[in-house]
Amino acid sequence: MIAQEVKRSVAAIKAAHKGEFPKVALILGSGLGKFGEMMKIYTSISYDKIPDFPQPTVAGHAGRLLIGKVGRSPLLCMQGRMHLYEGHPAMKLAIPIRTFKKLGIQKLIITNAAGSLHMEMAAGSIMNISDHVNMSGHNPLTGPNDDKVGPRFFDMTEAYDRDLQDRLATSARALDIPLHTGVYVQLAGPNFETPAEIRMLGKLGIDAVGMSTVQECLVARHCGMAVAGISLITNLGAGLSPLQLSHQETLTEAEKAFGNISRLLVHFIDGLSE
Repeated sequence: MIAQEVKRSVAAIKAAHKGEFPKVALILGSGLGKFGEMMKIYTSISYDKIPDFPQPTVAGHAGRLLIGKVGRSPLLCMQGRMHLYEGHPAMKLAIPIRTFKKLGIQKLIITNAAGSLHMEMAAGSIMNISDHVNMSGHNPLTGPNDDKVGPRFFDMTEAYDRDLQDRLATSARALDIPLHTGVYVQLAGPNFETPAEIRMLGKLGIDAVGMSTVQECLVARHCGMAVAGISLITNLGAGLSPLQLSHQETLTEAEKAFGNISRLLVHFIDGLSE
């Protein structure tokens, strides 16, 4: 049962960190792991020390839980995430988020590396996720529902909290960092999309595509967390650019854009303490 796995995970984290827990959590996507080095870290816990935590296997995902501060704001940070394409059952991806809920997290910031469907939103751009489409074929809430966590059927009209979206936009303006707004779609991966799939997604009103985020958002909203989503654009979708897509390109472009997105995250997270 997920409830028992969450209980064990919570116990292990509380044993490692004796202080208070933050109210805000951040999940770092591909190429963004070094943001954790900008924190004032009080506690660092390897995922393999947390019972039942799914383990990441992809380059750019360190697999550490960091507890500390960014600016004035206490922060719990996942330095690396897990993906469906690694073979993790969707239900297992609920464990970290439900663990955070038990630790008192109220706001969840989810970041990812994504492909753009618009030439004007090129590599290096940052997108404020306004909504998402789940085309992964999986939902982590499939199976028996725990009514103590959230309702069987729950509303997703505001998947991404409007106040958090506005705060992120305010931070971007204050720093003079261009910020796009758009709809994100999650596909299962691990392959990149075909040009035909990109054309189809464009016709459906999609702005950016990736292989994560939606699962975490679903679990967080089910248990009552407010969610903000941020995509770092690392490439144009297949067929929109002559370049061949690769994970190395994702990591390289994320490195190039790290300055802007790290400044934005620091300002945004620091503002959540007000």
